[in-house]
Amino acid sequence: MLELDPTKLPNHLAIIMDGNGRWAQQRMLKRIVGHQRGVETVRMVVEQASLLGIRYLTLFAFSSENWSRPKTEVRALMGLLKRFVRSETSRMMKHNIRFNVIGNRLELPEDINQSLDEALTKTAGNNGMVLTLALSYGGRQEIARAASRIAREVARGTLHPDQVNDDLLGSYLDTGSLPDPDFLIRTSGEMRISNFLLWQLAYTELYFTDINWPDFTMIELHRALADFQARERRFGKTSAQIRLTKGADLSNAC
Repeated sequence: MLELDPTKLPNHLAIIMDGNGRWAQQRMLKRIVGHQRGVETVRMVVEQASLLGIRYLTLFAFSSENWSRPKTEVRALMGLLKRFVRSETSRMMKHNIRFNVIGNRLELPEDINQSLDEALTKTAGNNGMVLTLALSYGGRQEIARAASRIAREVARGTLHPDQVNDDLLGSYLDTGSLPDPDFLIRTSGEMRISNFLLWQLAYTELYFTDINWPDFTMIELHRALADFQARERRFGKTSAQIRLTKGADLSNAC
């Protein structure tokens, strides 16, 4: 296992969990079997992230575009989601994890929303890692919803157009209570972000691996995090400026 520096872990880790269907097809299995195996990986990653001290973990579980998949697969995915949320609530309580959901929940079935509400209520008092599932989620749609809400407030006169800036728009997004991700992992070899957290990923470090999600192990997670720790995050500054800032911080700490 790779040694990780606990002081250099991402505060917010986001993951596009891709490759469940491909994993199953490569083994001549039904796609839902890949999704079932993917749930086991979710459990491992959630537990590991919590134990490592990562404060926020956001998983892309079901996109707005996924509704266009075959109805049998969508029904199976909804059933799997319902069982996962119900079975994992006790685990979240055990690990002091607070549950969170982003996306257009109006599109989700009533029984799914009921299960989500139960998990949200039960874990609301937890103060450990925040686990966010992105469900019926699309980044463009999220930005459009935020813009619509702002426009309605401007029309009512409760908000002035000059008040609208990037910070305000960010607060109207589904992730308004969350910091932007520091690190994004995508499995399965695809090298795109697929309408996920388009606004929030502006300065996020990206990591792509050919490994399909069901085969993403603890070792692979640690390898990805070690890669993150080897990077220099500059946010538009030069390396020299970053070194000067770090030197000033060390001087102030002495």
